[in-house]
Amino acid sequence: MDTHGLIVWLVIGAVAGWLAGTVMKGGGFGLIGDIIVGIVGAFIGGWLAAALHIDIGGGLISSILTATVGAVLLILIIRMVKRA
Repeated sequence: MDTHGLIVWLVIGAVAGWLAGTVMKGGGFGLIGDIIVGIVGAFIGGWLAAALHIDIGGGLISSILTATVGAVLLILIIRMVKRA
Protein backbone atom coordinates (compact mmCIF):
# COMPACT_ATOMS: atom_id res chain seq x y z
CA MET A 1 0.00 0.00 0.00
CA ASP A 2 1.39 3.37 -0.92
CA THR A 3 1.19 6.53 1.17
CA HIS A 4 -1.68 7.93 -0.90
CA GLY A 5 -3.79 4.82 -0.27
CA LEU A 6 -3.10 4.97 3.46
CA ILE A 7 -4.13 8.62 3.65
CA VAL A 8 -7.36 7.86 1.78
CA TRP A 9 -8.13 5.01 4.23
CA LEU A 10 -7.54 7.32 7.18
CA VAL A 11 -9.72 10.09 5.74
CA ILE A 12 -12.56 7.69 4.90
CA GLY A 13 -12.29 6.16 8.37
CA ALA A 14 -12.33 9.54 10.09
CA VAL A 15 -15.32 10.84 8.12
CA ALA A 16 -17.30 7.59 8.44
CA GLY A 17 -16.58 7.29 12.17
CA TRP A 18 -17.63 10.88 12.79
CA LEU A 19 -20.80 10.48 10.71
CA ALA A 20 -21.70 7.24 12.50
CA GLY A 21 -21.17 8.88 15.89
CA THR A 22 -23.38 11.77 14.84
CA VAL A 23 -26.11 9.50 13.46
CA MET A 24 -26.08 7.38 16.62
CA LYS A 25 -26.42 10.50 18.80
CA GLY A 26 -23.20 9.80 20.63
CA GLY A 27 -21.04 12.46 19.04
CA GLY A 28 -17.61 11.69 17.73
CA PHE A 29 -15.06 9.46 19.40
CA GLY A 30 -12.06 11.72 18.87
CA LEU A 31 -9.89 11.55 15.79
CA ILE A 32 -8.24 8.20 16.52
CA GLY A 33 -11.52 6.64 17.70
CA ASP A 34 -13.35 7.89 14.61
CA ILE A 35 -10.67 6.47 12.34
CA ILE A 36 -10.78 3.06 14.07
CA VAL A 37 -14.60 2.91 14.08
CA GLY A 38 -14.69 4.04 10.43
CA ILE A 39 -12.10 1.52 9.21
CA VAL A 40 -13.70 -1.39 11.08
CA GLY A 41 -17.05 -0.12 9.80
CA ALA A 42 -15.69 -0.19 6.25
CA PHE A 43 -14.89 -3.88 6.62
CA ILE A 44 -18.32 -4.60 8.11
CA GLY A 45 -20.13 -2.52 5.47
CA GLY A 46 -18.15 -4.11 2.64
CA TRP A 47 -18.84 -7.60 3.94
CA LEU A 48 -22.54 -6.83 4.39
CA ALA A 49 -22.87 -5.34 0.90
CA ALA A 50 -21.21 -8.40 -0.62
CA ALA A 51 -23.35 -10.79 1.42
CA LEU A 52 -26.53 -9.01 0.32
CA HIS A 53 -25.29 -8.69 -3.30
CA ILE A 54 -25.54 -4.90 -3.19
CA ASP A 55 -23.31 -3.05 -5.65
CA ILE A 56 -22.79 0.49 -4.43
CA GLY A 57 -20.13 1.26 -6.98
CA GLY A 58 -16.69 2.74 -6.61
CA GLY A 59 -15.45 6.11 -5.57
CA LEU A 60 -14.93 8.15 -2.46
CA ILE A 61 -18.59 8.89 -1.68
CA SER A 62 -19.67 5.26 -1.97
CA SER A 63 -16.73 4.19 0.19
CA ILE A 64 -17.71 6.70 2.88
CA LEU A 65 -21.35 5.56 2.66
CA THR A 66 -20.41 1.89 2.99
CA ALA A 67 -18.04 2.59 5.87
CA THR A 68 -20.65 4.75 7.63
CA VAL A 69 -23.32 2.05 7.42
CA GLY A 70 -20.86 -0.49 8.79
CA ALA A 71 -19.75 1.87 11.55
CA VAL A 72 -23.37 2.52 12.59
CA LEU A 73 -23.89 -1.24 12.83
CA LEU A 74 -20.68 -1.57 14.83
CA ILE A 75 -21.76 1.12 17.31
CA LEU A 76 -25.20 -0.50 17.59
CA ILE A 77 -23.66 -3.90 18.35
CA ILE A 78 -21.24 -2.40 20.89
CA ARG A 79 -24.10 -0.61 22.66
CA MET A 80 -26.16 -3.81 22.77
CA VAL A 81 -23.24 -5.76 24.24
CA LYS A 82 -22.57 -3.05 26.84
CA ARG A 83 -26.19 -3.18 28.05
CA ALA A 84 -26.12 -6.97 28.46
